[in-house]
Amino acid sequence: MKKYEPELIRNVGLFSHGGDGKTSIAEAMLFLSGENNRLGRVDDGTSIMDYEPEEIERKITISSSLAVFEWKKYKINLIDTPGDDNFISDARFCMRVVDCAVVVISGIDGVKVQTEKVWNFAKENQTPVLVFINKLDRERSDFYRALESLKENFGESNFLPVQIPIGAEDNFKGIVDLLNGKALVYSDDSSGNFEETQIPEEVKTNFETYREKLMEAAVEVDDEIMERYLNGETIETSQIEGCLKKGIWEGKIVPVLCGSATRNIGINNLLDFVVKFYPPPTFRKEIYGYDGKTGEKVKRVISSQEPFSSYVFKTISDPFAGRLNLFKVYSGELYPDMTVLNSTKDEKEKIGQVFYLVGKKQKPAPCAVTGDIAVVAKLKNVGTGDTLCDERYPIRYEGIKVPPPLMSFSLRPKTKGDEDKLNSSLAKLMEEDLTIRYARDEQTKEFILSGMGQVHIEVIVERLKRKFGVEVELKEPKVPYKETIKGTAKAQGKYKRQSGGRGQYGDTWLEISPLPRGEGFVFEDKIVGGVIPKQYIPAVEKGVVEAMQQGILAGYPVTDVKVTLYDGSYHEVDSSEMAFKIAASMGFKKCMEMANPVLLEPIMKMEIIVPEENMGDVMGDLNSRRGKILGVEAKGNNQIIKAYVPMAEILKYAPDLRSMTGGRGTFTMEFSHYEEVPGHIAQKIIENAKKEREQEK
Repeated sequence: MKKYEPELIRNVGLFSHGGDGKTSIAEAMLFLSGENNRLGRVDDGTSIMDYEPEEIERKITISSSLAVFEWKKYKINLIDTPGDDNFISDARFCMRVVDCAVVVISGIDGVKVQTEKVWNFAKENQTPVLVFINKLDRERSDFYRALESLKENFGESNFLPVQIPIGAEDNFKGIVDLLNGKALVYSDDSSGNFEETQIPEEVKTNFETYREKLMEAAVEVDDEIMERYLNGETIETSQIEGCLKKGIWEGKIVPVLCGSATRNIGINNLLDFVVKFYPPPTFRKEIYGYDGKTGEKVKRVISSQEPFSSYVFKTISDPFAGRLNLFKVYSGELYPDMTVLNSTKDEKEKIGQVFYLVGKKQKPAPCAVTGDIAVVAKLKNVGTGDTLCDERYPIRYEGIKVPPPLMSFSLRPKTKGDEDKLNSSLAKLMEEDLTIRYARDEQTKEFILSGMGQVHIEVIVERLKRKFGVEVELKEPKVPYKETIKGTAKAQGKYKRQSGGRGQYGDTWLEISPLPRGEGFVFEDKIVGGVIPKQYIPAVEKGVVEAMQQGILAGYPVTDVKVTLYDGSYHEVDSSEMAFKIAASMGFKKCMEMANPVLLEPIMKMEIIVPEENMGDVMGDLNSRRGKILGVEAKGNNQIIKAYVPMAEILKYAPDLRSMTGGRGTFTMEFSHYEEVPGHIAQKIIENAKKEREQEK
């Protein structure tokens, strides 16, 4: 592919709720541009964009994919993003690098949950938006009802149809271009071919109504043209187009187009509209970063004349091709064999071949110019969110904010061989998907895999097996309970053993008392008169610490206790560090039994964002989970509920919240503190722990 000037590049992203047809639109675009000789279909598994086996099997987009193609004199960098809630974070990362967000909604259902999320992503990034109402050939589809759902859900009046449909459902056959006053009737063979005709009688009334709305909304952008329009002067189509473009670039107008991706109706008009009315990547003029060493703000003009700088927005880890880094160039140009600085990690990198992607197919590129989106392979240590730049003019762009995981599972390798490969394999998947978390719980000794939901975790497990041959089993993670005491006790721990030759002797008197929650462990030496020599005191503390690893109720670690060594005795020959360690352990366990031991459970601090109409159900559910509501505050049309909830009650909260709120609720949580478990629940936990220990024996 030849080198394009930045003004002829369009960076376009497809965003929507899952199942509204983003990938089918991408496939139609690739077919019309000649990148594919047939119309790829998601349902048939012939899609170029959804090429991973997990995507083909589930018929959903799991990971964003890039396709670069030419349309007339323009170069289109198209990103097809996931719409499923488990993978929607990927869409957020990609929104940052596109200059036109095509938000797709279904003509059947209108605005859905993830549509709202991607709309907010676009607002956050101030990305110009275009709405495409898809699936108008399907049963129960209705363009005008879908249009109303946009206004109802987003409470904005700047949605402006520039096309209206001809026919509906099975009889949907084309569109009317409101700007040019032409009807485009499509052939039935999904070729994308159409014929310009007179506007059919059945849509003339709607044409006149929406044409007038289009004119009025467009001229409002320009005071001079609006005055002429109000005075009854004729406004040329080219002037209306200029106003429309200005309104789109400034975010004052959101044009609404329509069609059917699977029948290839309206897709070529969508492409024409994007290249004509949406901005090149240079339209923002400048971008700000900072100096990684001084922290000072740095401005970079978006121009080919500036030093090179780029931002890595996605990483693909492939067992054969290695690591692929997808990046957007903000300034300057990148050529093969250049040396650049990874300013995020302060490391130099040598660039090999620069190329573009069409799905998984690689196409060599002569270079990557300002505003372009391209790919490089096999860099040493570059990941998503990193900045690559000219080492003489360092700049660092803000990294990616990764949402916290919502669901966790205990992960167990099936074989010893799987265990050996597990860490390295997961590390590669985590390079590709920043929402994966993987760590070992030091208390439960389990490997914990965390993600954005059940489907997300299942996909990770499938990829581990397919890409790296690692098989694992998933289980609900154990709750890291702890034990403590509510009373004070004193006891002797004495270890005496004689077995011929030198014996073992250690004698300790310990007192234990509770500490405030979260204080952990305190050891105090109150020995006087040398009744226990100083060299054995550390062994006593060590014996107590080791005994605290397994409490007497259910074998959970002990916390928040103070242990005082206040008396004891020793033998000049038989005493040893080992003897005192054992004696201290025995004494601690005796004290625990007498000091009113109790079970503690981890409490999570949660923030749950829900629509106002769901607030009552969600709060009632939290109360049933032994939650304590801390407060509620409004945020737009939503309510933020803050609460403390026991971890044991919310191990699988994500699907429950989704069910209660129709998918509109979101939450974050973090560990807060430990609290005593209610007696009737503690008894069940203790019984279960004893059964598990017996089974292990």
